Amino acid sequence: MAEIVGAVGVPHHPGYPERVAREGPRSEPATAFASVASELAAMRADALVIFTADHMNTFFLDNLPLFSVGVADRTIGPNDGTRALPRREVPVAGGLAAHVRERGIAAGFDLALTQDFEVDHIAGIAPPLPTARRCFALGELVRDAVASWREPARVVVLASGSLCYDVGGSKAPGDELSGCPDPAWAARIARRLERGETRDLLAEATDERIRASGNVSGELLNWIALLGAFGERTPSLVQAQPAEGDAFVAWRAR
Repeated sequence: MAEIVGAVGVPHHPGYPERVAREGPRSEPATAFASVASELAAMRADALVIFTADHMNTFFLDNLPLFSVGVADRTIGPNDGTRALPRREVPVAGGLAAHVRERGIAAGFDLALTQDFEVDHIAGIAPPLPTARRCFALGELVRDAVASWREPARVVVLASGSLCYDVGGSKAPGDELSGCPDPAWAARIARRLERGETRDLLAEATDERIRASGNVSGELLNWIALLGAFGERTPSLVQAQPAEGDAFVAWRAR
């Protein structure tokens, strides 16, 4: 039987690899990612379940499912020209992915299928977005599906995205093209994560609140799906960066 043994949440700013290349391993993003990488290594994962939201690279407005599962043997990424980060092939646990989709459909989630996808610079940008409670329920479904997988495997859940961010919209601070419009909201989310206050976060993460905090703040829903999959536990690592709208968090199974 497979089991979820941990979870990690990270941002995915495409400028971070170039910044690390420029500033070196002691730069803020490098040390934060290194801390999460250390936690992830200790979890000894056989497979990752990754919650993302498409950045209009796999889907577009003429074909835009709310939820989709990538089922393949391998993929390639990143696919958005992220500087200082070479493209590389990534293996995919296709059998587990297909199992999760089958269990999801049986449980009432109309999960789309994609077999032609790449590792994306991901974003929650195309309204209407699913609700926080629906994303949490999706995470719970993934947890149950993993537990019913016939093969033994140590599985870690990963969520990638900002807590609060705006790109090219009207809410980025000052004259910046992108940035965190509401550091106080990002700090509040980080506190909820640190304290394991999942139910409070679900109540607060309304569609109106998410939209008010930036046009890619729907990435928070990836984190909420992670919470549904891993359960209400306090994390083993929290490094919040409210001014950037980001957090680096890890949870280990007790």
